[in-house]
Amino acid sequence: MLCWTMLVGCAGQVGAQPGAAGAPTIENIGSDTIVNLALAWAEAYQPQHPDVRISVTGGGSGTGIAALINGTADIANASRAMKPEERQQAEANGFQPVEIEIARDAIAVVAHPSNPVDSLTLQQVSDIFSGQIANWKEVGGEDRPIVLLSRETNSGTHVYFLEEVLRLGDKGNQTLFSPDTLLLPSSEGITAEIRQNPNAIGYDGLGYVTADVKTIGVAADAGADYVKPSIESVNAGTYPIARPLFMYTRGEPAGLIKGYIDWIRGPEGQQIVARLGFVPLK
Repeated sequence: MLCWTMLVGCAGQVGAQPGAAGAPTIENIGSDTIVNLALAWAEAYQPQHPDVRISVTGGGSGTGIAALINGTADIANASRAMKPEERQQAEANGFQPVEIEIARDAIAVVAHPSNPVDSLTLQQVSDIFSGQIANWKEVGGEDRPIVLLSRETNSGTHVYFLEEVLRLGDKGNQTLFSPDTLLLPSSEGITAEIRQNPNAIGYDGLGYVTADVKTIGVAADAGADYVKPSIESVNAGTYPIARPLFMYTRGEPAGLIKGYIDWIRGPEGQQIVARLGFVPLK
């Protein structure tokens, strides 16, 4: 649905480069985990390709996929796989969505630097976020209540964490986040809350983890090694909360859209992935 536009510098979009007025615009909408990557890609790509303009908007994986389905996005960024019902909606609208892996990510479990807890098993993380463990002393910490932080439900990171961590990848598991969980609209919001609350625990994509929060080592089970998230541990397959990041298109990408995605998956695009703290494709 490439459109032609004369807009320059709209809020939430990458401004057109000089001479790009009237160039076709690729509408790229979705995951807040990916949005900084998407902005960096667009800013690097456009000066080299003045024949195209990239408009980047966040809002969450669900928002991007909905925009792709209803025809207002050319590319949907998603930090989770499309759901079967979303694929059905796309097919009802006359197209087959195509999934393209564009980077990899680790979801880091983060806490305040003063928290003495350094490591947790996946089961303990599940029990904490579901409310079964409510005090840090139950996992070797101080006698303090645990404050739970999560992304909002439209976030692909929220969905992935629910399915793969709280539910431990078990499709029949119906575990839910504790009703006491504070839902925040952005990864930056989780980091900001962790900084000021020594009782808090949250999760963020690796690219959003800052030096002033503490990452928790996670073990797949009680007998496994505790591993911290990093590019190296994701590539080695040792960090247990790692995932692919996707772009979705309306059918096989072609023309300007294909050229852009090929560039993202190529050496220059993947260098930006590493620079922003995500994990490049092998």
